[in-house]
Amino acid sequence: MADLKYYDVILAPVVTEKTMNSMSEKKYTFSVHPDATKSQVKEAVEKMFAGTKVASVNTMNQDGKTRRRGATTGKTSKKKKAIVQLTADSAEIEIFSGL
Repeated sequence: MADLKYYDVILAPVVTEKTMNSMSEKKYTFSVHPDATKSQVKEAVEKMFAGTKVASVNTMNQDGKTRRRGATTGKTSKKKKAIVQLTADSAEIEIFSGL
């Protein structure tokens, strides 16, 4: 497994209509490094966003899609998503507030 620092774990927020609706329940969705564990995601969120406390982390592995270019087939890179549930007394994550 790769030696990941907390700033390497979270790649980008996932902004869709479904994830925006779940923010009212203090659930935030991030695209994370494929080798990251749940405990690494929890540590990264708590260190990167001040005042946040993570209650739980759910992760999903997404395999790469098969793509064709003429007769040649290949696969896109695999991805991993994490849904982070914050505690009730936790601070909001500010990057989502202007959306």
